[in-house]
Amino acid sequence: MEEPARKPPARGVYILPNLLTTASLFSGFMGILWAISGQFELCSVAILVSCVFDGLDGKVARLTGTSSDFGVQYDSLCDLVAFGVTPAIMVYQWELSRFGHLGLMASFLLVACGALRLARFNVITKTSNKKFFVGLPIPAQACTVATFYLFAQYLPPAMQAWMPKVCLGMVYVLSFLMVSRVRYASFKEYGLIKAHPFSMMVTAILLFVLVASQPKLLGFVIFAGYILSGIFYTYVILPRRSSLREPSEELSS
Repeated sequence: MEEPARKPPARGVYILPNLLTTASLFSGFMGILWAISGQFELCSVAILVSCVFDGLDGKVARLTGTSSDFGVQYDSLCDLVAFGVTPAIMVYQWELSRFGHLGLMASFLLVACGALRLARFNVITKTSNKKFFVGLPIPAQACTVATFYLFAQYLPPAMQAWMPKVCLGMVYVLSFLMVSRVRYASFKEYGLIKAHPFSMMVTAILLFVLVASQPKLLGFVIFAGYILSGIFYTYVILPRRSSLREPSEELSS
C-alpha cells in the first residue's frame, strides 16, 4: 500500500524562517547603532541575540520543510551585516581606532574574510561534510568578539594597557580562521544525542546552569574553547588518523 503524498506546507509558513532571519538582521543593525554611540555592552548582547535568531531560522526552515535557495541567500546577506559589519565596527570603536589606518584595515579584514567565508559556504554546502564546517563560522567569530568584551571586565587593571594589542591580534587570528581549512564541528548531526539521550540531557543542563551562573565570564571561555577545538582536531587528531590508516592500507594490499 502506497504512502500518501506529503502535503506541502501552507504558503504562510514560508515567511516564518525569513522573519527570524529579519529579526537577526534587525538585532545586528541595533548593534551597529549602539557600537557607534559607545554602548558596547548592548552591542555585544545584540550580536548574541542575532546568533540565537540565526540558529532558529535554519531549524524552523528544516522542521517546517520550507528551506529554499532564496532563504539561504537572504540568510547569508543578513549574517554579513550581523556577524561581519557589527563586530567589526564594535571592535574598531572599542580599541582598534587607536591604531589609525592599521586598526581600520584590521576591522575591514574582519568584514572581508566574513564575506569570503559565507560565499565559500554557499558554494560547497551541498557537497561538504555535514558534521564539520570548513573554516570558523562567522557567527562564532562574532560571538567571540562580543563575549570577549564582556570577559574583559574581569581582567585585572594591569592588563588593560595591553587590550588594544590583544584585540588587534584577535581580529587577525579570527579573520584568518574564517578563510582557513580548519574544521569545526557543526553540531548538525545528532547521532551522539540519539545514542545517549539521558547523558546528553544531563550534560546540557549542567552546562546551562554553569553558564547562567557567570555568563559574562564563561561565555568567552566556551567560544575560545570551540576555536581551539577546531585547531586541535585539524592539526593533531586528523594527522594521527591518516598515519594510522596508511599502515593498515599497506597490510591489506
